[in-house]
Order: sequence, then structure tokens, then C-alpha cells
Amino acid sequence: MLIRMGTDVERNESAMHNKAEEDLRQLEESYAALRDESQQLINERNTLEADVRQLRKKIDRLEENVNLLKMPPLIIGHIQDILDHERAIVRSSNGTVFQVSLNQRLEPELLKPGTRVALNQDSLSVIEVLHEAWDPMVSGAEMVEKPSITYEDVAGLDDQVESVREAIELPLVKPELFKKIGIVPPKGVLLVGPPGCGKTLLAKAVANHTEATFIRMVGSELAQKYIGEGGRMVRELFSLAKEKAPSIIFLDEIDAIGAKRLDGSTSGDREVQRTLMQLLAELDGFDALHDVKIIAATNRPDILDDALLRPGRFDRVIEIPIPDEGSRKAILAVHLGAMNTTKVSIGRVVERTNGYSGAELKATCVEAGMIAIRDGRSSVRQTDLMEAITRLDKKRSQGSTMRSPEALYS
Repeated sequence: MLIRMGTDVERNESAMHNKAEEDLRQLEESYAALRDESQQLINERNTLEADVRQLRKKIDRLEENVNLLKMPPLIIGHIQDILDHERAIVRSSNGTVFQVSLNQRLEPELLKPGTRVALNQDSLSVIEVLHEAWDPMVSGAEMVEKPSITYEDVAGLDDQVESVREAIELPLVKPELFKKIGIVPPKGVLLVGPPGCGKTLLAKAVANHTEATFIRMVGSELAQKYIGEGGRMVRELFSLAKEKAPSIIFLDEIDAIGAKRLDGSTSGDREVQRTLMQLLAELDGFDALHDVKIIAATNRPDILDDALLRPGRFDRVIEIPIPDEGSRKAILAVHLGAMNTTKVSIGRVVERTNGYSGAELKATCVEAGMIAIRDGRSSVRQTDLMEAITRLDKKRSQGSTMRSPEALYS
């Protein structure tokens, strides 16, 4: 009996011991789960706090932007004189002159006569220094992407290309050569010749080949309505070129502002003449151009002002004539070389295109291609070129005889 009771006690103790171990294991598992959940909650809290900080920064930035938008506008003016480190004389945009105080946080070396500044609307004190503003038409004249035209595409103008490169590229690339000889390099060249003979094409080739800043503008863009606007644009054009030097300015159709000055003229003519006088001053005025070169083009050199043609402004006048036989052959070789042709004789085309300009030769090749496309072919034949020449001849003859609008549609 005693033995049986001892065995029961041992069994009870063993069962209690196993239950205690099971309870301990469950508590440990619950503790580990709670610890993991606590760590996860801490990580989520840190993430939310970081998001809150980002949102607060964004709110502060947006509030700052709103406050800036609510601020009264500033007046634009120019400094005329610096009196001392605290005061200056400025001219506002409406033309009035004031003595104002300077913002002490501005760097003194930036505050110079002529500097463009922003003025407080109430006290007119100088708030900040602004960069010089260019006319949008002038700043947009700077060429960003180079054209694809190369000197090889300017066929039949080998002598003219060499003259332009000597006068424009060589002084920018090798200025020491001119210093050794002891001469001042040419400032610019004037390209003259009939329409469609390659003046603008040659300028594009220069823009493609040179590493200098290329600024192009048509002469008619400088002819403005209001007094002084044209001269201001010319000043800004050359100022931009000097800032971006070495640079090349290309003025196409310069006869729009470079015509001869006459005594009897209208107010519009006088404004164009003021623009011309500003151009003359910039080309050969008191300030040297140094690394700024000018290329101008016109098909009416007979109407240009004598002051514009004298040496010192355009040192070289390069004539680009109607292509001769050899030039026509070279031009056709360039255009037909890029086309899919079958048994084409360039010599026969050259014989039929006497008196054609470069643009008309290109139009002949395009017209021949259009004829082949209309017939459903993938190559141009000799007959297509002959028919294209016949059509171009008809257009050329009509162009010189048509006087009435009805003739344009006959």
C-alpha cells in the first residue's frame, strides 16, 4: 500500500513538473511575440515620425511660397551712382531718380553703376541685384543645336569657302598668326549674290564647323516700331556676342536695315536709319570687338549704305554668283548622290540647267523625285530629270511674266 502511494506521488510531481515547463514555454513564446510586435510598432512609429517631419518641411516650404506670392511686387531699376556703403542713386523703371538705402547683406562689389536691381515698392531701397536681361528675340538668336550642313555640302563655292574661313575662322582659331604679321584680323565678311546661290547655306556650314558661339538674326527683326528699340536690340546683340566670345554674328538680309540714308524720309525710315547708325558704331566704334566676327548676307548690295561697305566694318565682300558649269555639276552631284538613281547622266542635266541657281538645281532634283513617286517607282531616271527641268523652265518663264493673280492659278 505504501509503495503504491509513493508511486502516485511521484506521478503527480512529474505531471506538475511537465505542466510547469509547458506553462513556462508558452510564456516565453508569448513574450517573444510581444517583443516582436513591440519592435514592429516602434519601427512603424519611427516611420510615421519621419513622414510627419517631411510633411512639416513641405508645409513650411509651401507656407514660404505662399508668403512670397503674397509679397508686394518689386520695382526694377538701375544704379546710377554709389554714394557710400549705405546709400546709392537709382533710376526706377518709370524714369524717376531717387536716393535710396542699400541692403547691407549684398556684396559691395556687385553694386556698380549700371547694375540692374530690385527696389522695395514702399521705401525704394535696393533689395537684391538682378542679372542683365536680354531681349527675348536677342537671347533666342543664339544657336543651340548645330546645323547638319558641312562645307562638303556647299558645292561649287570652293574659293568663297576659303575666303570665309580665312576671314572668320582663322582669327578665332589661330590669332597668333595675325600678331606675328602685325595686322588686325578682318572683323567680318559680306556675302552678296542672287537669291538661292548659297549665302545662307555657307553661313550654316560655318556654324556647323566652328566651336564659337553662333548668333543668327534677320535684318528685318532689328527694324522696330518704337524709337530707340532697334538700336537697343543691336546693342544687346553685340553685348551678348561679347559676353559669349568667341562668337560669330550672322545678319541675314542686312539690306532691311542697311539701305542708303536719304534726306527725304518718313519717321519709320528715320528709325531704321537710327538702327543702322547703331550697327555702324558697333561694327567699328570706340570699343573693339576682339573675338566677335560678323557675317552678313544680302542680294541687294546696290542699295547698301556706303558707310556699311567701307573697310573696317566688312573687310571682305564675297560674291556668290550664279553657278557656272563646273559648279552646277558639283551641286547636282551632291543632291543626286543622296538619291536612288538609275542611269542618270549629270552632264546632260548640266547642259539643260544653264543659268539655274543652287536652289533651282535642288528643286529640279526634288521635282524629279516627285515624278518617280507619282509613277510608283523607287528610283529616279534620266527622263524624270528632263521632265523636271521642263517644269522648272516653265515656272521660271512664268515668274518673270505673271502680273495678274489669275495667272498664278492658270
